Amino acid sequence: MGTFCTFLGGVGTVTGSRTLVEYDDHRVLVDTGMFQGPREIRRRNWDPFPRDPTTIDAVIISHAHLDHCGYLPALVRDGYAGPVYCTPNSAELIAIVLRDSARLQEEDTAYAVKKGYSRHAQPRALYDSEDAEHALDLIQTIDFDTPFAPTPGFTATFTPAGHILGAAILTLRSDEGRSVVFSGDLGRDNHPLLRAPAHPAHADAVVLESTYGDRQHEPDEEGLERLADAIRRTFQRGGTVVIPAFAVDRTEVILKALRDLMGQQRIPQVPIHVDSPMALAALDVYRSSIADGDPEVRSGIIASGPECIVPPNVHAASTPEQSMMLDRGGKHIIVSASGMGTGGRVVHHLKALLPRPECTVILAGFQAVGTPGRMLLEGVQEMKFHGSYVRVRAEVVDIGSFSVHADADELIEWLGFMSPPPDQVFINHGEADAAAALAARIESELDLVAVTPDQGERIAI
Repeated sequence: MGTFCTFLGGVGTVTGSRTLVEYDDHRVLVDTGMFQGPREIRRRNWDPFPRDPTTIDAVIISHAHLDHCGYLPALVRDGYAGPVYCTPNSAELIAIVLRDSARLQEEDTAYAVKKGYSRHAQPRALYDSEDAEHALDLIQTIDFDTPFAPTPGFTATFTPAGHILGAAILTLRSDEGRSVVFSGDLGRDNHPLLRAPAHPAHADAVVLESTYGDRQHEPDEEGLERLADAIRRTFQRGGTVVIPAFAVDRTEVILKALRDLMGQQRIPQVPIHVDSPMALAALDVYRSSIADGDPEVRSGIIASGPECIVPPNVHAASTPEQSMMLDRGGKHIIVSASGMGTGGRVVHHLKALLPRPECTVILAGFQAVGTPGRMLLEGVQEMKFHGSYVRVRAEVVDIGSFSVHADADELIEWLGFMSPPPDQVFINHGEADAAAALAARIESELDLVAVTPDQGERIAI
């Protein structure tokens, strides 16, 4: 008897979030994230799941980013058949994300076989489109602030996290009265599209993300001006701007910023190409939410209407042929997934445009260790794509203000709202240095127990 958390992912890394919560013989898995980044981390996706999937009673997903939901089709393929709970907006976006993930894996596997650059004699996808559809069949939606019982032994409630559309803070309580709050990925009070995160409910323990646990974001206006400067410089050189952007939410935030800068005549009116089928599908979801007056969306955005996030000269690159045409050069902006350059069409753009000194790559979000984005930030001189190396001559600009993750100060402030304070705070979903720095601040500034669990560690609540 007792309530326990076991950390099966998101430990020492910003990806692969998976936490098992147990009470008596009941098991709830919170998030089913895919591991991303360097090869030694990505390989963990192929390891057998640490618990028999058939023994898990329910899955709860905090939001639709791949590092929180992307492993679900593999879990279902390997035997999980219970309910998958999330918010309605998350369900719509998860369908887009998982179908796109499966499609990209199938395409990348076929490309690796054709070109022969894989280390494996017979490359295969982690899961396919059929697996993704089976996973989506299990989803059940729950509105914010509506208590539900994911399985006997537990009650749960979602509140808005303000990170992306549908993102939730989860409060999970066992029948013995012990409770844990999962921040999920916590948003920011000044998200340009979404309302601020809800204040946390009281709980005995908190599982807190730490993506930016050791740093603060630059002021928004400074980031906008650096974006404008980088675009102006690039066009003066006659180059192309490439912005790797997460397909869900980051693309919308960037498009709104570009629209605003053009409206203020701070950058030229040039073509903007959204080159990601997933981003284009997610953009439709955001536009519909704005048009419908979704309560997650800021009132000012609803009043402005859905076109406030779409520049007047935006174009959709819907086909691979249209995508390839964008690499011919010239003064235009490409917004393409993925945000860390780990897959999708942006990889082809980086391969084609990084060798050109007139071009610019703008990094507008967190870049995990081992990803192409992180390597570019660290000043790498050549990069390997599809089995061959290219020289890095393009300008690389990092603009952290576009992140929709809370920074260290914002995480401390959010946690400080909890009254009475929790007995324990578990720091996850962050690189080791960031998690350790946040834990130290929580202990010194809030006088709380703050620990960074080990992979597989089981802790009593």
